[in-house]
Amino acid sequence: MANKSAVIAGVGPARGLGAAIARRFAREGFRLTVLGRNAEKLTASVAEMRGAGAVVDGIVGDVTDQATIVRVIAAAEAAAPVEVAVFNAGGNWPGSFLDIDGKRFEEFWRVNALAGLYFGQAAIRAMLPRAKGTLIYTGASASLRGRANFVGFASAKAALRAVAQSAAREFGPKGIHVAHVVVDGAIDGERVNTLIPTLKDQRGPDGLLDPDAIAENYWTLHTQQRSAWTHELDVRPWVETW
Repeated sequence: MANKSAVIAGVGPARGLGAAIARRFAREGFRLTVLGRNAEKLTASVAEMRGAGAVVDGIVGDVTDQATIVRVIAAAEAAAPVEVAVFNAGGNWPGSFLDIDGKRFEEFWRVNALAGLYFGQAAIRAMLPRAKGTLIYTGASASLRGRANFVGFASAKAALRAVAQSAAREFGPKGIHVAHVVVDGAIDGERVNTLIPTLKDQRGPDGLLDPDAIAENYWTLHTQQRSAWTHELDVRPWVETW
C-alpha cells in the first residue's frame, strides 16, 4: 500500500495535462485521487492509469462545490497522507469584452479563483499538521496578461495567481510549498488537437507543449529543497515568441 497520496483536480482525457501529472506522480509510488467533470474522459484516463499499475480513485465532480472538494481531500487523506495537491481545473473560451455578461464572467472566476481557494484550503488543512506538502496551481499565459476576447479567462487566471501568491506567503514558513506554473502556449493534447487540428503541423516539431514534459516540471517542484523553493515557473515551447 502507498504511504503517500497526490490529489489532482482537473483530470480529463489521457492525452491531457491533468492525466500526465497524475501519471508522473504514480511513477513515484503515490496513491492517486483524481477529480474531473467529464465522466467518460475521466473513466478512460483512470482505466489507463490502473492498467499501468497505478493505485487511483477517480471522482466525477464540480470543483466549484466546496463540499465536494472537502470530501475528495478527506478521502485521499484517509487512504494515505496527502503530500501533493495539484489544481489543474479551468476553462478557456473566447468572448468579446462587449458581449460577455455578468453570469459568464462570474463562471470563469468560480472555476478558477474560487475553486482554487476551496482546493487550497482543503489541501493545506490536511498538510499543516505534518508541516509538509506541495500545492501546485496551473496557470496560463492569461495569468500574466489579458488578450483581446479573453477578458473572462484572463481576469480569472490573474485572480488564481494572486490566490497562489497569498497562500505561498502565509504557508511557506509553515512547511507548505505553494507553486504556480504558467503554461505559456498551446498544449499538445486532445482539446487543442480536436479544436485546432492543423495547429500541430503549423507549429512544427515540438512547437506545442508536450503534457508529459510539463508534468515533469511539477515533479521537480515537489522535490525542491526548501532553501531554494520556486514559487512561479513558466514553461513554453522552444519556438514560442514571447
